[in-house]
Amino acid sequence: MMSERLFLGVEQSATGLKWVDRLGQREANLALAMAQNHGFPDLITRVLAGRGVGIDDAVAFMDPTIKGLMPDPASLTDMAKAAGRLAQAVARRESVAIFGDYDVDGACSSALLSRFLTHYGVANRIYIPDRIFEGYGPNPAAMRELASHASLIVTVDCGTNSAAAIDEAKAAGADVVVLDHHQVGGALPASALAVVNPNREDDLSGQGHLCAAGVVFLALVQTQRLLRETGASPAVLAPDLLGMLDLVALATICDVVPLKALNRAFVVKGLLVARAQQNAGIAALARVSRIGEPLNAFHFAYLIGPRINAGGRIGDAGLGARLLTLDDPNEAMRIAEELDRLNQERQAMETIMLEQAEAEAMLEMSAASGPAVLVTASDDWHPGIVGLIAARLKEKARRPAFAISFNAHGVGSGSGRSINGFDLGRLVRAAVERGLLVKGGGHAMAAGITVERDKLGALRAFFEENAAEMVGQLRSNQSLAVDGALSASGATVALFEMMERAGPFGSGHPQPVLVLPHHRLQDARSIGTNHVKATLVGADGKKLSAIAFRAGGAALGDFLFNQLGQSLHVAGNLSLNHWNGSTTAQFRILDAAKAY
Repeated sequence: MMSERLFLGVEQSATGLKWVDRLGQREANLALAMAQNHGFPDLITRVLAGRGVGIDDAVAFMDPTIKGLMPDPASLTDMAKAAGRLAQAVARRESVAIFGDYDVDGACSSALLSRFLTHYGVANRIYIPDRIFEGYGPNPAAMRELASHASLIVTVDCGTNSAAAIDEAKAAGADVVVLDHHQVGGALPASALAVVNPNREDDLSGQGHLCAAGVVFLALVQTQRLLRETGASPAVLAPDLLGMLDLVALATICDVVPLKALNRAFVVKGLLVARAQQNAGIAALARVSRIGEPLNAFHFAYLIGPRINAGGRIGDAGLGARLLTLDDPNEAMRIAEELDRLNQERQAMETIMLEQAEAEAMLEMSAASGPAVLVTASDDWHPGIVGLIAARLKEKARRPAFAISFNAHGVGSGSGRSINGFDLGRLVRAAVERGLLVKGGGHAMAAGITVERDKLGALRAFFEENAAEMVGQLRSNQSLAVDGALSASGATVALFEMMERAGPFGSGHPQPVLVLPHHRLQDARSIGTNHVKATLVGADGKKLSAIAFRAGGAALGDFLFNQLGQSLHVAGNLSLNHWNGSTTAQFRILDAAKAY
């Protein structure tokens, strides 16, 4: 439970937040005992205690293993049927179709299954639907076409809520196996031979935190087990499933699922595989992204993932999945360069759209405190990018936000992002029930909607009526949870490496926020498009290089430029900077406050 004790007495920072100690007295005592029992540095034990790690679990937590955290795949409902059908397809060398989603999880899940089948000489085809013209999930026409060429269709990262499309495939003579992780929106597809989804109500495996690639990996482990038991696949011919964990790690990070239990092991071990560059597609994406250091979770989330997504957003939706199946480095580089080009186009489009959306949002917020939920819309926006716009608006305005792209028929496709503590999916479902949306759904932090133009005003009013009180409370209590204090001299590569063992950090396992107390801001300058580079100096004269991303033109950037030479409390994350063959510690600035 996060403490409400102010950290360094900061009640209002440069970004308008109060700083609070992440640890209450109980967690602080636990951190002290952990340091004494296990010999870990105090700052590391504060990070562990602040994330619910107990004293008896600390040592194992710092070294997560697949073997130690892997459940029995057969514990997932319908896994026996799914793996049995996959094993049968391998033994009989049937033709298999893989229907995937157009995001990173869908691409990785599709590639993972395709690589497994290809290893055994099983003909397979990946089908990724067009985001704009087909939308999410299996559709009857596509499933009917796939059934004309394949006796087995496996849907990955989709299919749980696609009963009609699966009925069509079954009627056309194909078996359908669903490997998914999305929330169930009604009755499961009765025509499916198996629906493996740890989030179905009758699944007691406790693996609901897995992304689709994690579910696929478990299915392949179980399939391999069956092949070995039946003698259809001698052990010497088995594919190296652990060698495919780079795909599972990439999907786990980019799908923003909680980084706990098995997911932590997937990411830790998968990054080790990725650094060996065994997958030609990931290696090519790393090159076009100009990554000059060992791959880490940040690279997956912000450099490699967006390039895979670019195909699904504004280009050929199947490019990412195809790239991840390749072994030919030349072909992989050709597709990676195409995805890099599409990503640059996406960034340019996003910049224009964001400027327009921010201008509209500023008008909405000019009166009093503005709306509880920002709703921006345009006829000129690309529907594949509205989710990115909503995320940026949410960050800037610190409230739930929607961005909507209207077509020529007056029907808008929109995407929303929420703030911690406000269930946006529930609000959207209520709007559907009120008849204000054509359709909509989602979860606590993100939602998708389809709305008619003439109902946009009523939708805004509904959002305000149903969200104002809670959003207002959440915004008034917004704070930055701080894990501990650090000095410039203590910010070392060794400390960073030790802290990384407490990771990976992300959804459900937040990046440690550290504060450099009473450090002088020696200099600050603009770099790139809107970043601020700075040098911080501790009381002992030790200097630390720092950077504040996307701070230019924002409250944080203005604050830094106005406080040159002053003593500040600076909050952020410890990171590494690789340059000209050397590695040094660096600080990513998230916030700052005057030091009195």
